[in-house]
Amino acid sequence: MTEPRRLRGHKATATCCIASRDKPGLVATSGEDGCICWFDMRCKDVKFVMDVSNEPISSLCFNSGNENIIYVSTGNEVKSFDVHMLADNSWKPLESYNYNKEEINQVTCNSRSSFLASADDGGEIKIIDIHQKRIFKTLRAGHTSICSSVQFIPWRPWEIVTGGLDSKFIIWDFSKGRPSKIVDFGLADMRSGSNAGQCLNPAFVHSVKVPDVDMLDKIGKICVVARGDGVIDVINTESELTATKPKSSTKSRKGTQSKGSDGGVPDENGRKWLHLDYSLGGHTAAVSCVTFSLFGEKGKFLVSGGNDKLVKVWDCSRCLDSWQTGDTNELLHLNINLTKKVNWLCTTPAESDNLVVCDTTKLVKVYSVS
Repeated sequence: MTEPRRLRGHKATATCCIASRDKPGLVATSGEDGCICWFDMRCKDVKFVMDVSNEPISSLCFNSGNENIIYVSTGNEVKSFDVHMLADNSWKPLESYNYNKEEINQVTCNSRSSFLASADDGGEIKIIDIHQKRIFKTLRAGHTSICSSVQFIPWRPWEIVTGGLDSKFIIWDFSKGRPSKIVDFGLADMRSGSNAGQCLNPAFVHSVKVPDVDMLDKIGKICVVARGDGVIDVINTESELTATKPKSSTKSRKGTQSKGSDGGVPDENGRKWLHLDYSLGGHTAAVSCVTFSLFGEKGKFLVSGGNDKLVKVWDCSRCLDSWQTGDTNELLHLNINLTKKVNWLCTTPAESDNLVVCDTTKLVKVYSVS
């Protein structure tokens, strides 16, 4: 792996990065300096800088239907901006939502651009109706500690997944405001299969990720969970939800299962999960971020970054095949050594300069993965 490009623009640690799907090579990054930097991978210097907050920015996301709209979480507030309407140095938000009581860790927009979800330090998730510009639902009594990550499930329009520092992974029905499934990675039987070389940190959930709609044909209806003990769990969400249904309802659901839904090598609890751990070339410290690749064949790779100063690129096809066969050889496609811990990462749909990494410095690093 050659030396990365270094993107300059932030005055403090870079915290988050997102890549445009509509405009390959366009990347937005946020930092503890309260700024958003916009980069075009074809150019050397920062395109422009938005100074939007006196507080650090924890998370960014695009409006799924209009990437000119960007959502920003800072403190306990979510702000939206129309990048095309902004005058020079006049960063007035379109909307500002102050529903969370505690500091927000992640904000995300659903695929229909109708709802936002913001997860906070109090363990609550606020669902915001974008069109009505008001709170739709508050999800509580699921997490008992910080809720670190949230994602909408694109094939289930009324459901989200969350992860927290209580070691819980939760699937919610946000129309009803209650959990559909709770998995506690802190329980002894959830950790019994861990490799002897695995780090002994608590299995806090730092990041969750579900594939976009255009990846489902290839990798199926899965969710990836990044854990504090260095393990990455690939979970079949449909199998998990079906397992919680009464037996009378499982038959009617059979036709909605996609690739990988019926396969898998069950663990000792009967779960059809894949654990990407130390024994398979995985992380030796907490995994801070996971994402799917946008370059080449979308969703071909799973990319993870951790506190072990490593970025790992996993072959999703091999991972799903191993679900069926139990063969776990050569799941790891590429290992990238860094000098700092990973805060966040994203991929771009470009052939080169397609992996963007925010570490614990103000310089954003860009790598080319083939």
